[in-house]
Amino acid sequence: METVQNPTNTMTSTKGGEFLIKETQAKDVFIPEEWNEEQQMIAQTCHDFLAQHVWNSLDRIDAQEEGLMVDLLNKAGELGLLGISVPEEFGGFGKDFTTSMLATEILGAGHSFAVAISAHTGIGTLPILYYGNAEQKAKYIPKLATGEWKAAYCLTEPSAGSDANSGKTKAVLSGDGKHYILNGQKMWITNGGFADIYTVFAKIDNDETLSAFIVEKSFGGISLNPEEHKMGIKGSSTRQVFFNDCKVPVENLLSERQNGFKIAVNILNLGRIKLAGAAIGGSKETTTKSIQYANERQQFGRSISKYGAIRYKLAEQATRIYAAESAIYRASQNIEDAIKSLIAGGMDEAKAKLKGVEQFAVEAAIVKVHGSEVLDYVVDEGVQIYGGMGYSAEAPMDRAYRDARINRIFEGTNEINRMLTVDMMLKRAMKGELDLMGPAQKVASELMSIPDFSATAETGTLSNEKKVVDGFKKAVLMVAGAAVQKLMMQLGKEQEILMNVADMIIETYVCESVLLRVEKLISLKGEEACKEQIAMMKVYINDAADRIHKSGKEAVNTFAEGDEQRGMLMGMKRFTKTEPINTTELRRTVSAKLIAENKYCF
Repeated sequence: METVQNPTNTMTSTKGGEFLIKETQAKDVFIPEEWNEEQQMIAQTCHDFLAQHVWNSLDRIDAQEEGLMVDLLNKAGELGLLGISVPEEFGGFGKDFTTSMLATEILGAGHSFAVAISAHTGIGTLPILYYGNAEQKAKYIPKLATGEWKAAYCLTEPSAGSDANSGKTKAVLSGDGKHYILNGQKMWITNGGFADIYTVFAKIDNDETLSAFIVEKSFGGISLNPEEHKMGIKGSSTRQVFFNDCKVPVENLLSERQNGFKIAVNILNLGRIKLAGAAIGGSKETTTKSIQYANERQQFGRSISKYGAIRYKLAEQATRIYAAESAIYRASQNIEDAIKSLIAGGMDEAKAKLKGVEQFAVEAAIVKVHGSEVLDYVVDEGVQIYGGMGYSAEAPMDRAYRDARINRIFEGTNEINRMLTVDMMLKRAMKGELDLMGPAQKVASELMSIPDFSATAETGTLSNEKKVVDGFKKAVLMVAGAAVQKLMMQLGKEQEILMNVADMIIETYVCESVLLRVEKLISLKGEEACKEQIAMMKVYINDAADRIHKSGKEAVNTFAEGDEQRGMLMGMKRFTKTEPINTTELRRTVSAKLIAENKYCF
């Protein structure tokens, strides 16, 4: 099936964070059912690679068998899997953002290998590709695209985790002005044990802000601690890296002096959405194993997949995956469209890619949180479906459960990302880039009026869900608008309120995304062919209403009192009201399809 590209005039019509205040048309979102033949072939290549080289070697990978991970990365390089998003001039495939996301998703089911390959192709390669000058790109990118050289990214320090700019690693210009002398300690460095190239963040002299350097292992002055022993992703190389008078040629300063923090932030934005994609890949594989085990396992004379309690779990796994995937590819296409629009406007391709991702940093944070938490839910229920075998190291859920846990910490903890989601939206509103206060005031005045029950309601298959999602947006605007007015500059210190508002925003974005996906799918295939997808969408939105109501109520009860509090709590009820639906029946529709197909099949 050919991918339908959005017409150019819609490319710039959506800005990051604007989903709260602007209606998105189903025809303008990309849905995974639209992958074209070439994209499906790339996905199949990635899947075949895992099947042939990774899944049958997981114990050897986790034991960190000498040279095995390097060998796997070399094999991936031979197939071109390390250069999917690298321009052709540097030996890559030059594919667009959504295609690279698809490859990330499929390879995300590769456990520790997924961590190694995503660190190499993402935070390892992209800083040089996007911020390097012509000479730096020509020297390093072709070797990274083939896997001849492996890459790592050195940002975190023992005293600088979430607060990356407080790092103590120092760079001082040598007497002859030819080198920066690098001294410092980095920790949790993925691929640290075998990397040939490190992107290292350090402060030059007494600078306030970080700079970034391309450091080759061959420069000398680099030593490593032994491999870290970790809860999960045991096969990925994670080491502390020490720089002791490491001489870095001045031409290896990446971008301008003191631009390191900006590089780190932008690469993290990219890493966040990629992590969400990988988490969904892992979720799908785990759900497939859950379904297959439930079909095989006999108890009381029948397969456990025939029992309602197990069917609920399978349907809920699938529902959460489908909703998360909808949000991830909606955001990915928004980024791709923004990139194309910026290039068409004359911007350099590397700069356009960064700017495109930066524009949708809010959505990247949203899907990172949601995708990683969906994976955690899926692996937890996977263990439960396997029962006693789920707890055995002989069965696959043990590794899936442990490996999943890091994703809520990687690329900024989910708590940091939740606060960033709200912070970025409010900052954009204050800069005049997003008109949040206008719509928020409109909702506040609607709150004071009597609901109009006489208006003719919109009709159609999804009209009820559209009305519900519209209500979710009003709920967010009401709570966030009132919190800003009431607390002003103090809001940043009220982390519990920020987390509540973030959860409302995340659920609203995911609900709208799955609704738009199903609406577009119905327009392509007809309602009858989409009954399971409609069921998942209805269940997700129905359940999200309760979650949004709870978060909103908690926030309101924290900062409001008296009549204001009563009015807003009534508003929360009104804005999260849903029509009664039989979610048990809908889940049974979904689980029946999964059980019949014996795999995650959406």
